[in-house]
Amino acid sequence: MATTVVILELAGFAALLLWGVHMVQTGVQRTFGPKLRHFLAGALRNRIRAFAAGTAVTIAVQSSTATALMLTAFSAGGLVELAPALAVMLGANVGSSLVVQALSFDIAVLAPILVLAGVTLFRRWQDEAHDFGRVLIGLGLVLISLHQFLQLLEPLVARPGVGEALRALGDYMPLVVAGAALLTWAAHSSVVTVLLAMSLAAKGVVGIDTGVALVLGANLGSAINPLLEGGVGSDPASRRLPLGNFLNRLVGLVVALGALSYAAPHVARLGPDPARALANFHTLFNLALALAFLPFLGPYADLIKRLLPSPAAEARPGTPIYLDPAARETPQVALALATREALRMADTIEGMLNGLREALQSDSRGPIHTTRQLDDVLDGLNSAIKGYVLSIPAERQEPADVARQTEVLMFAINLEHAGDLIARDLLSVAERRQSRGVAFSTEGEAELVKLVDRLIGNVRLAASLFVNRDPGTARTLVAEKEAFREIESEGVAAHFARLRSGNAKTVETSSLHLDALRDLKSINSHLVEAAAYPILRTGGELLPSRLKTVN
Repeated sequence: MATTVVILELAGFAALLLWGVHMVQTGVQRTFGPKLRHFLAGALRNRIRAFAAGTAVTIAVQSSTATALMLTAFSAGGLVELAPALAVMLGANVGSSLVVQALSFDIAVLAPILVLAGVTLFRRWQDEAHDFGRVLIGLGLVLISLHQFLQLLEPLVARPGVGEALRALGDYMPLVVAGAALLTWAAHSSVVTVLLAMSLAAKGVVGIDTGVALVLGANLGSAINPLLEGGVGSDPASRRLPLGNFLNRLVGLVVALGALSYAAPHVARLGPDPARALANFHTLFNLALALAFLPFLGPYADLIKRLLPSPAAEARPGTPIYLDPAARETPQVALALATREALRMADTIEGMLNGLREALQSDSRGPIHTTRQLDDVLDGLNSAIKGYVLSIPAERQEPADVARQTEVLMFAINLEHAGDLIARDLLSVAERRQSRGVAFSTEGEAELVKLVDRLIGNVRLAASLFVNRDPGTARTLVAEKEAFREIESEGVAAHFARLRSGNAKTVETSSLHLDALRDLKSINSHLVEAAAYPILRTGGELLPSRLKTVN
């Protein structure tokens, strides 16, 4: 009965340890998440900087798994080179081992102070201070649970037969490695498993060779979650990084296990006691793995790409086809490619407007469904263009390149907003009309269709202006903004006149008609802001305000 209670207490403190690690991770991500992502993305241009960034970010979030999942999101779509991304993961392994080093010291006396400070921040402050309170509480819980875990191990190990049974596991190294890998996968953290191995070794429960096997299994297990969670999907690019990370750890594991019988006595001499020796082995192993793979990441990345080749671009609408990563070193070429990709967004907007016209006139739901799917194409292209343009090295750009970079970004963002208006609002107007079983009046429908056709012409004008940057064309497009404002006013007045005349169809569709007029005018405004305003602003032709000056 006493043994059962001790085992339950061990399980409880293990759960508390996992929860503490979880609180640290979520607290860091909520406090510094965007900054960490920006820092990580900015370091991906050089593999040495990428390695250092991976180490730093993993120390902050206390989990190489969290770093891997964050990085996999960057690599999806092919906007991040695989070689520096793999360098980040090699750094993440080292960062994880440094977290173990810090937690392995007897600093449990700090736990109450950390929890007190964390609770104070969490309860009395908001925003970043509130979230940082989670980090301090989590660190305190980690230290408390580790201290209690060690205290509980002593009477358990003293039980007859327990120590012998655990030491006997040393004869089945593959089973020890597999068990440690599964525990790490379940815990989402290799830190927990390595600290457990150190505790068992410190109490003499397992030998140094079994402790090494547990550490190696933990190192492999932390690569399983990114492989299962971050790499699920039809895009091979999203699976390359998790697979590459898993394979290099597997290679290191096989080599280390093969040399274990020779290396175990040397590992024992890495520290004053078995626990410290395992902590130092964990760090040295990951440093050796990084030194072995860093010089060959280019060929290794090419091998992973051959194992997971990219599908044809046509298989995924919204996949960029012009954004060549190699061209980013020449900003003028890269911006020209981004311009070509942005013109695909203009073509997609035109297709959505054609589908909207049909949806407004038809009782079929087919045009609504087909047109709404095009919004996903816009979202994909917009994300790809933004990521590509922002990854162009700043030090290689001239002032004119920076200005064009801004124009490309504004064009893509405004077209994506225009697509959202069509997919979210205008197609909703068509859906509500169909679900209510009503129809626009003949005059009202003609007004809306005429506006849609005029918008299609303005999309073509904006696309042309985006390329030729002609001030005269820009002024023409800006004039369309005033024209649409007048058309909306006239349309509202005509709509109210039909309401007063008692037109039944107008009464039934009044709110729908007015919503459509407003949204069509907003789309035209996005077109003007996307293509005309940047050119006129550069030429000093825009007024700072439309308000009259009052004396």
